[in-house]
Amino acid sequence: MTSFDPKSLSTSKLHGYLLSAVAPRPIAFASTMGADGNPNLSPFSFFNVFSANPPIMIFSPARRVRDNTTKHTLQNVEATKEVVINVVNYDMVHQMSLSSTEYPEGVNEFEKSGLTMLKSDIVKPFRVAEAPVQFECKVNDIVKLGTEGGAGNLVICEVVKLHIDEDVLDENGTINQQKLDLVARAGGSYYTRAKKGFFEIPKPLSTQGIGVDNFPDHVKNSMVLTGNDLGMLANVETLPTDENIKGFIEDLGERYPNIKTATHRQKHKLARNYLSFGDVESAWKILLS
Repeated sequence: MTSFDPKSLSTSKLHGYLLSAVAPRPIAFASTMGADGNPNLSPFSFFNVFSANPPIMIFSPARRVRDNTTKHTLQNVEATKEVVINVVNYDMVHQMSLSSTEYPEGVNEFEKSGLTMLKSDIVKPFRVAEAPVQFECKVNDIVKLGTEGGAGNLVICEVVKLHIDEDVLDENGTINQQKLDLVARAGGSYYTRAKKGFFEIPKPLSTQGIGVDNFPDHVKNSMVLTGNDLGMLANVETLPTDENIKGFIEDLGERYPNIKTATHRQKHKLARNYLSFGDVESAWKILLS
């Protein structure tokens, strides 16, 4: 075996080893609200449940390794002492990943990722309507583990109300794990689907994707495209030009002669087929034609 003294490794190298080896990790999709009332949404895989009586969960928004700055989530829970922890299933995993983009303060990640804000009953932060389980929490304490980049901050949360989608409950009122279809985080760009195994999602662009809020209405409100499809489409920096679209559609006409007269629904179905192969650029050219 190759052995290391943690102090001999760079923080980023050690961080990579830890995240790849300690996996899969459940995801806390944390919704918070700033003191100014701005909503924020971000996923964290340093997370688990630690007590049932009282019901305690802990997640850790670590200081950024590259520049030792703190995340908006940490700043918000320090200011308001409230958070909603939403669980992540396969149907929303691309949108969850998109929300991890480091948008400027004040940008609403709900809107960028195309997820729905649902008013909570007790706390101020919104719930994620698409999440099959949502935990409204009060923050009991925040334990800072260090002051350098990579240091964690243990946010100790007490659940004050939980919400469970009836579709994931069985006849006995217990959660059916197959229906819940949770995903978990591993190292690099890898995730695991609880009932299927490993799969991979490209990380959000460091230059920031356009976000679902910048989609044409017929795409944003599509009855064909799924949440994962929207998440993939939103993770592009720019849309194709009219010239590129025109050339692509001309070539596509050889295989799909009716493409120029196709309805939005027909184009959405064809675009979804391209998305199934990871071809986001071609999907956008079809959607914008």
